[in-house]
Amino acid sequence: MQATGIIVEYNPFHLGHLYHAEQSRKQTGADCIIAVMSGPFLQRGEPAIIDKWERTRAALTGAVDLVVELPHLFAVQHGDYFAKGAVETLNHLNVSSICFGSEEGHISPFLTAHRTWQERRSSFDRILTSHLDAGNSFPEASRRAYESIGIQDLDVSRPNNILGYSYVKAIAEYAPSIQPATIKRLKNDYHDEEMTGHISSATSIRKDLHHYHEITEDVKETLPASTIRTLADYKFHKGLWHSWEHYFPLIQYLLQVSSPEELREIHGMEEGLEYRILKAADCTSFKEMMETVKTKRYTWTRLQRLFVHLLTNIKKKESYILDSPVPYVRVLGMNEKGRKYLSIHKKNIEVPLLTQLKQLNHPLFDMDIRAQKAYLSPLSAVNRTEGVKRERMPPVMI
Repeated sequence: MQATGIIVEYNPFHLGHLYHAEQSRKQTGADCIIAVMSGPFLQRGEPAIIDKWERTRAALTGAVDLVVELPHLFAVQHGDYFAKGAVETLNHLNVSSICFGSEEGHISPFLTAHRTWQERRSSFDRILTSHLDAGNSFPEASRRAYESIGIQDLDVSRPNNILGYSYVKAIAEYAPSIQPATIKRLKNDYHDEEMTGHISSATSIRKDLHHYHEITEDVKETLPASTIRTLADYKFHKGLWHSWEHYFPLIQYLLQVSSPEELREIHGMEEGLEYRILKAADCTSFKEMMETVKTKRYTWTRLQRLFVHLLTNIKKKESYILDSPVPYVRVLGMNEKGRKYLSIHKKNIEVPLLTQLKQLNHPLFDMDIRAQKAYLSPLSAVNRTEGVKRERMPPVMI
């Protein structure tokens, strides 16, 4: 029984995600689709609109067979570390291939770009450093460095191409037996804020949900019926769809009671950024705080990740784990096909396979639990208690 891995966030699960899962199965001939999914907080430093259990349930009713969690520390990082965590997790599960969506739509430019980077890596590193020293953001400095070493067939300014290239690099370094594959992203870009019919970006869908505080007819056109039900039920029972503004009072409190020295210990707090952030502690909203702190060098995404690290109390001294192998796989949910796959392959899985919350003596796992508790913080006391209890229950079964 062969599996293809996909790397996802499902924020929320929409028709474009359904297409990706179906096409990944078709292109690779896989018997089983395994999704490694970010948990409470996402790669661009945002809280997921609904919790990981409900996103898992939506995925399992939409062409995915097995969902596992990307450990929190890897989930909220730039593309290379995000890709490392995801690829190593899928490699533990013995997937034969990894299929990602991209603006490019063909795998050969990614492979050519990777060969060019390997051949000219020292030049790339030198050029990257020079652009960073000139005050450019990391994404902009990387784009210029890639272009400078002759990567031209792959447009590394496009968000899914950038992530896809990180996946190809991570596969080559950490799991060379895995075959990379890609499908072309339809109609929209990852960052598009306006909906484009039934295939629309998750960004545009969230924007509409947060603006109208209801599931509009335009949004309904972009979602499977299972996601519509899941979003409605979550809002009814939890009272909200998570956004950064729900966490702003806690962020503001943490800044008001922290010294510069304490903030300096937070992962990602570099170059005296703590002083700039402390000056913004009296802002009246998260959006205002972000606009106050943001500069050309400190991008919106970098700052959001930093605020996630502050909220979850991730310290610099803990970040060494990013350079270590992923030490476990946590299962969030599965259908019958996913159960069968695990039954066949579990004897060859060389790390702990967690299907219930149990004490695992590892700091990476401790961070997962901290992140989940932080994620629950805007909810009522009853819902927070239920959320903690849910962590101890078995995976979602469809």
